[in-house]
Amino acid sequence: MEAAQIPNRSLFRQPEVCEIAQVQPYVLRSWEAEFKDLGVAKTQGGPRVYRKTDVERVLRIKHLLFVEGLTLAGARRRLLDEQPAPPPEPDSLGALLTSDARERILSVRQSLRELAAMLGVEPSAEPAEFELAAPTTSVRKRAARPAMAASTKNRGASKKK
Repeated sequence: MEAAQIPNRSLFRQPEVCEIAQVQPYVLRSWEAEFKDLGVAKTQGGPRVYRKTDVERVLRIKHLLFVEGLTLAGARRRLLDEQPAPPPEPDSLGALLTSDARERILSVRQSLRELAAMLGVEPSAEPAEFELAAPTTSVRKRAARPAMAASTKNRGASKKK
């Protein structure tokens, strides 16, 4: 099998990937189903698109399946083994922080502890410096307007005549 030339672009459509890898579209779709991180998600109504790294991965999968004779499960395991190991986690978070950041974090921690203590105290146990109260709503009753009532009576009287 000869090495395929990948154009120097960032995105490729499905027909272009099929042409580069020399596989049918249904094969590429089946590999997408087996390798979930292969390809960029198809946009609604848009074509399937692939990054350059996806095209390289398609070529690697093809090589593992057709040249080395691995199954899809074997190819998946091989690709997982080939991925670089994640960087080791630092022993402590303190190694990453500067003294200024450490002081700010300790200050925030102390403030949170004080807030938690204030929230944990019963309201009647200790007099509060301030109190929050629900706003009082005053409902005003509308008084009947005497002038209006009199004018209504007069209208009715004039119609009866």
